[in-house]
Amino acid sequence: MKTVLIYSGGLDSTVLLYHLLDAGHEPHALSIDYGQRHRCELAAAARICEASGVSHTKADLSAIRALLAGSSLTSPEIEVAEGHYTEETMKSTVVPNRNMIFLSLATGHALSIGAGQVAYAAHSGDHAIYPDCRNEFADAMATAMALADWKQVELSRPFVDWTKADIVRRGAELGVPFAETWSCYKGDKLHCGRCGTCIERREAFDLARVDDPTIYADDAPTVDQLRPNNWRL
Repeated sequence: MKTVLIYSGGLDSTVLLYHLLDAGHEPHALSIDYGQRHRCELAAAARICEASGVSHTKADLSAIRALLAGSSLTSPEIEVAEGHYTEETMKSTVVPNRNMIFLSLATGHALSIGAGQVAYAAHSGDHAIYPDCRNEFADAMATAMALADWKQVELSRPFVDWTKADIVRRGAELGVPFAETWSCYKGDKLHCGRCGTCIERREAFDLARVDDPTIYADDAPTVDQLRPNNWRL
């Protein structure tokens, strides 16, 4: 099936890219520049798609950044919080209505190229902090997408009940180039190892018992220092 994949260049969506390829899909990766804090993930997306021979489109929506203000990912004056996603401060990384915007755009793209499916990599670990990764939201969007045109486009979210460790294990099975993916919110030369998404990434590799090839900043805490914060099983 021809599938439009909402593709960030991060760990989750890269595993989903390889997961779709393994299942015989024809993925068309769609990366969206919404004026986010850095371009590291967009650069990673382009590299990975080129290496894997997957069609890749980058949509420039950077002009909407001011409309999505109030997040540390869209408002430069708001510092990226450090700590685990379970901490209240991580709500500062929520971009207002991001997934609805992304899914709407991906649906239009799918209709224009004759794709029958849109896929995104929401997983169970996202649910607590990101309202637009919940099953209830995805179900509502799936209904709206089916009504948006005479042609049917379905919503695929195969990881919605998986943990991030499950995703890492699947990626290891598929030979995903983890080192090429980008997660860190800060956008420096190396992953900071301190922000929520870096900690979640390190946690996932540790729980999955898969070697983490990511190079973290010199002052990043070690996995042993982070582990007492109660890795989620």
